[in-house]
Amino acid sequence: MSRDGFFKAGDRVQLTDPKGKLYTFTITPGKEWHTHKGWITHDDLIGLPEGSVVSTTAGLKFTAFIPLLSDFVLSMPRGATIVYPKDAAMIVGFADIYPGAHVLEAGVGSGALTLSLLRAVGDSGTVHSVERREDFAANARSNIETYFGVIPENWKLDVGSVQDQEFPKKFDRVILDMLAPWECIEMAAKVLRPGGVFLAYVATTTQLSATAEALKNDGHFTEPESSETIVRGWHHEGLAVRPQQRMIGHTGFLIQSRRMAPGVEVLARRRRPAKGAYGVPEE
Repeated sequence: MSRDGFFKAGDRVQLTDPKGKLYTFTITPGKEWHTHKGWITHDDLIGLPEGSVVSTTAGLKFTAFIPLLSDFVLSMPRGATIVYPKDAAMIVGFADIYPGAHVLEAGVGSGALTLSLLRAVGDSGTVHSVERREDFAANARSNIETYFGVIPENWKLDVGSVQDQEFPKKFDRVILDMLAPWECIEMAAKVLRPGGVFLAYVATTTQLSATAEALKNDGHFTEPESSETIVRGWHHEGLAVRPQQRMIGHTGFLIQSRRMAPGVEVLARRRRPAKGAYGVPEE
């Protein structure tokens, strides 16, 4: 994939028409991309700078760019519900995924979050992914190879349950996207280095509560923090500036915590719990 701003053979190109509709394909020498109003020859794109305007043989115009990661994720084949770009961005930021970090990811799905993790750790870091379903793993592998052009050397993908895996080294981060992350808290405590970050992505408040209580009861993690992100776009046409009628509302919750040093007792929280937070006391 080009990083110098010019198209070359093998690049994914994203064409946008004047109505904002997107079209994506891979530049292949000798091929043509056809529309209802003429076609564009792939060879004519090679060497053009990103941001060019290209026309079909019938004069239909498009702007041409290499897709952003968010564009690629939203258009790639899905075997499972993807982690939306807004959540992937928050995960990378909140979990502090940095160049050189060693990350354990469980629950790969279609590979959307894996792409963000691989880009964040860079060539000096590693991502070890574990997926229980072979079909999801195969789809994720295909999507990641399509995006990078090759399977990254610093990425390892195992099929099976993450609790059954043996990890010879410690990780800096553990990122879980699964139905029952609370079942993996003990495993995470074993494989995380002191100060490492645990983060789980869950869809429901029930999952959020179960994961939070498991982190607190384990005794190896700091008080967990939880959040969700809601994105609302805006329409702007002259003086008509208003929120868009459609928005990306709730997609999931993030819950995170940090690994305490071995043998160190977690400081008890000092705030008073709300009435009824832990059920009705017995008479």
